[in-house]
Amino acid sequence: MAEAGNPTGPVDERALEESVTFTSELIRIDTTNRGDGSCRERPAAEYVAERLADAGLEPALLERTPGRTNVVARIEGTDPSADALLVHGHLDVVPAMAADWSVHPFSGEVRDGVVWGRGAIDMKNMDAMVLAVVRAWARAGVRPRRDIVIAYTADEEASANDGAGFLADRHPELFEGCTEGISESGAFTFHAGPGMSLYPVAAGERGTGWLKLTAEGKAGHGSKVNRANAVSRLAAAVARIGAYEWPVRLTPTVRAALTEIAALHHIRVDPDAPGFDVDELLGKLGPAAALIEPTVRNSTNPTMLDAGYKVNVIPGHAIAHIDGRMVPGGEDEFRETMDRLTGPGVHWEFDHREVALEAPVDSPTYRKMRTAVELFDPGAHVVPYCMSGGTDAKQFSRLGITGYGFSPLKLPVGFDYQALFHGVDERVPVDALHFGVRVLDHFLRTA
Repeated sequence: MAEAGNPTGPVDERALEESVTFTSELIRIDTTNRGDGSCRERPAAEYVAERLADAGLEPALLERTPGRTNVVARIEGTDPSADALLVHGHLDVVPAMAADWSVHPFSGEVRDGVVWGRGAIDMKNMDAMVLAVVRAWARAGVRPRRDIVIAYTADEEASANDGAGFLADRHPELFEGCTEGISESGAFTFHAGPGMSLYPVAAGERGTGWLKLTAEGKAGHGSKVNRANAVSRLAAAVARIGAYEWPVRLTPTVRAALTEIAALHHIRVDPDAPGFDVDELLGKLGPAAALIEPTVRNSTNPTMLDAGYKVNVIPGHAIAHIDGRMVPGGEDEFRETMDRLTGPGVHWEFDHREVALEAPVDSPTYRKMRTAVELFDPGAHVVPYCMSGGTDAKQFSRLGITGYGFSPLKLPVGFDYQALFHGVDERVPVDALHFGVRVLDHFLRTA
């Protein structure tokens, strides 16, 4: 049996090869989620369930809606007194237009040391790495210290109602004992300058507030005076919202990120000092500012408009959609501001709302994540950050599970990881998958 302190552990060449094969084969299973209910994750769920069963586990396949399949399995740890750890990844992906890509987005092609296709980064790579680690443990007779619950979910790229939300609401017993969890969007190489490799671990998420604005007015002929024009009312509200400058609200995670990243740039900061200007500081942090800038405030971005049916007819109502995001603790301010900015004749409501999250950056689990990354990349600087968007950790937080973003990848200079989320030519280097398998194995065995 491999020792917990052995950094190489049970990871062998087969495990490394499987991480690549599984990523490629999962990409070939088209699980496009357009948000209209047409997605069917079941083929991908059956794929991962079969490979978990080969590792001696007993995966459960669970659905709220036929074809929208989730997979949950538990690995028993060696310490029955320890809290369990949730490891979760989603099986669905966002749409991809093949005409825009260099390769077919569902080819899973492996070329020049890179795996190409939709989901290579978000997040079939992590799904595959977890499978490879679990199967390596089974071959070597290795068990982790803590119970580990593995969940492959549906519907993360839409509402999560058929995925993590369904599991948290209808099957909480499967997550008994879980106090912490890991998933996507953390521990990737962020090249912040010559010789400065950051590995941001997500210890927070902004809340989601997708809004529907409805303006009511008086319908009429387009040639007549109309001082109750719904389109004008809506346009004015959207313009106010789009132009609004949200005030700075620094959460503990963002404060930690600012302090640690500034220190790496030889800048001492005190966010509580009179006159502290976060925007001025961000201007001194170079590329690393991109990790922090989206999360120092709430935000509202107009994204969709729907009004009218003929150019010479003033419609009686008009609709807009806003992508709103709220920092932890910022929802009350968000609501009050929307009430003020929308103005008379315009009603707003949450079309979809999820909570903001915050996780401690001084926990034993965070320290073990840092240790695992630095073990396999001694020049790494692991830093906390808050995600500008959200993950399934929001739904699992209903069960009291604290979530971290930790899907480790060692990436070369010039590889823009964040731009490939939902982007064209999504891809992941083979070497990055190999690094991720080694880091995940070490962390999950010792966490």
